[in-house]
Amino acid sequence: MLRKSSLTYYFHELHPADLRLILPAATVQKIISEILPAASGLTFARDARDLLIECCVEFITLISSEANEIAEKDAKKTIACEHVTKALLELGFHDYVPEVQEVANEHKEQQKTREKKQSKMEQSGLSEAELLRQQEELFGAARVKYNQGPADGS
Repeated sequence: MLRKSSLTYYFHELHPADLRLILPAATVQKIISEILPAASGLTFARDARDLLIECCVEFITLISSEANEIAEKDAKKTIACEHVTKALLELGFHDYVPEVQEVANEHKEQQKTREKKQSKMEQSGLSEAELLRQQEELFGAARVKYNQGPADGS
């Protein structure tokens, strides 16, 4: 799929709808930098980073497609963690499953303890009765304006 040493040419050939399938190079570079400590003296060439990005997109597409098929077989409209796990197993990525499950469990725990965002009603500081009164007032004003018809006489 690569035609040049850099994916720059490849990126320009992509249909605009496919551009969303590219991982941000800066993010990938940050991950690489965290994995390759500066003290190691190793560097990661731009061409290698671009190839890694393409491989990651391909991997994510493969897993997503398989998980989608599994979800469809289960008559589900949303791909769940179980579908991704099953996709990894069916595609032979058994080694990834324990860590994926661990991350999924951590995420579920974080969601439980996450502060609940206040709704607009709670943020207003007004009682429900006062908010209903204001809503009725706005509806009444809109009704009057609608019943008056166009102001320019057309």
